[in-house]
Amino acid sequence: MLVLARACTTAVFMTYPACLRSLMDAWQMTAARAGTVQGAFTASFVISLLVVSFLCDRFGEKRVFVWSAIACAVSAVFFAVSARSFESALVCMALLGATQGASYTPAIILASTNAQPHRKASAVGWILAGMSAGYVISILVANVMLAVADYRLSFAVTSAIAVVGSALSVVATRHAVDPATPADRVKTHDDRRWKRQARFLTLGHIGHTWESFGAWAWIPAFLTASLLSQHHMTGIEIGLWTAVTLHVSGFLGSFLSGYAADRFGAKPVLVGFSVIGTICSLVIGWLGELNVALLLPVVAVYGFAIIGDSAVLSSAMTEVVPPSQLGRALGVRSIFGLARVRCRLLSLAWP
Repeated sequence: MLVLARACTTAVFMTYPACLRSLMDAWQMTAARAGTVQGAFTASFVISLLVVSFLCDRFGEKRVFVWSAIACAVSAVFFAVSARSFESALVCMALLGATQGASYTPAIILASTNAQPHRKASAVGWILAGMSAGYVISILVANVMLAVADYRLSFAVTSAIAVVGSALSVVATRHAVDPATPADRVKTHDDRRWKRQARFLTLGHIGHTWESFGAWAWIPAFLTASLLSQHHMTGIEIGLWTAVTLHVSGFLGSFLSGYAADRFGAKPVLVGFSVIGTICSLVIGWLGELNVALLLPVVAVYGFAIIGDSAVLSSAMTEVVPPSQLGRALGVRSIFGLARVRCRLLSLAWP
C-alpha cells in the first residue's frame, strides 16, 4: 500500500514539465521564466529534504511522514486551483516541491526499518520504484488530458491522484514503528566507527544524483532531436517514449536492484550498475542517428542503470547509521547530492 501511495503522491511531480509547451503560450512565459518556475520546485524540494530529515530525528519518522502526506494533498489542490500565471505558478510549485521533498526521507526510513532484515534493500527499492511509476503516471495523464482539454484539466486530474496517494500514505503507515524510541533520540553516540562508511555512502549518492538528474535533464532533449530527425512525431508521442524509456526502466531498476542486493550483497550490485551506467554515459551521446528501434532500448538500459543503485545506497545507509541520527544523515546526503547537481546544471546553462 505504501508503494501504491508513493506512486499516486508523485503523480503530480512531472505535471508542469509535461504541460510546459502549452503553459509557455497560455501564460506568455519566456524560457527563462519557465525554468525559474521549475527551479523553484527543485530548490524547495532540496531545502525540505534537509529540514524534514532533522525533524524526523526530533519527532519521529511516522509523525513527520503523516503530516507531510497531508501537506502534499493540500499543496496539490492549491496547485490545481491557483496555478494560472507565472507568478502564481512560482508560489504553487515552490510549495509543491517542499511537500514532495518532505515525504521522501521518512518514507525510505519507514520502509527500511519496518521490513524484515533480509528484505530491507527490496523494501527501499519498491518505494523508489513506486516513485518512478508516479513520474510515468504524471507524464501520461498530463499528456492525455492535454489532448482532451487544456492544462487545467491536467493539473486537476494529476492533483486528484496525488490527494488519493496522500490518503493512502496515512493508512499504509498506521501500524508502522519508528526506528528509534524517544529515549534513543536524546542519547549521544560516542561510537564513530559508522561515520567512515556513512561518508563513503554519501559520496556514492552524490555520484548517483549527479548521473541521474543530469541524464534526466538532457536525455529528453536528445531523444526529441533523434526522434524528430527520423520520424514525424507529435509532442505527446515523444513525451510517452521518453517516459517509457527513462522512468519505466527506472521502475524496474529500483526494485530489481533491491532484490539483488538482498541476495548477493550491496557491493557487487553497486559495482555492476556503475559499470553499466558508465558505459552508457560514454557512448549514448554518439548514437543520435542510430535507428529508433535500437536507440530506445539503449536509453532504457541507461535509465535502468542510473536509478538502480539508489535503493542499495539508501538501504545501506539505514543499516550503517544509528537510528537516532538516521534522518539527518539521509538529509545531509540528499542535499549534498542535489546541490552538486544544481551547480552542474547551472554550469551547463551558462552562456
